[in-house]
Amino acid sequence: MIRTELKRGTAELAILSVLEQQPLHGYEISRRIEHDSGGALRFTLAALYPLLYRMENRGWLRGEWETGDNGRRRRCYKLLPRGRKMLAPLRAEWSDLFRAMRRVARVNHA
Repeated sequence: MIRTELKRGTAELAILSVLEQQPLHGYEISRRIEHDSGGALRFTLAALYPLLYRMENRGWLRGEWETGDNGRRRRCYKLLPRGRKMLAPLRAEWSDLFRAMRRVARVNHA
């Protein structure tokens, strides 16, 4: 299991990456991250929503209220151009970190 301290730094990249594929609701973002990481990354909704609001305030994504088939309202988050621009530098930064950790910690797959 990956420790919480390490996961905190992965959240922005993980959220932007899943939203790059399609707009999603908060619960779906959480499930997609968990699924795509093979269960290694899990974000509770209580931790995820403050991140989504912060990213929305930065202009990286936009949340819009929708009414589902069951009549419940929920926010659907869409990646904005500014958020899309953040993906390349974030990916490069994480790639550099992985390379450095492989050298320092002698880890094959960081």
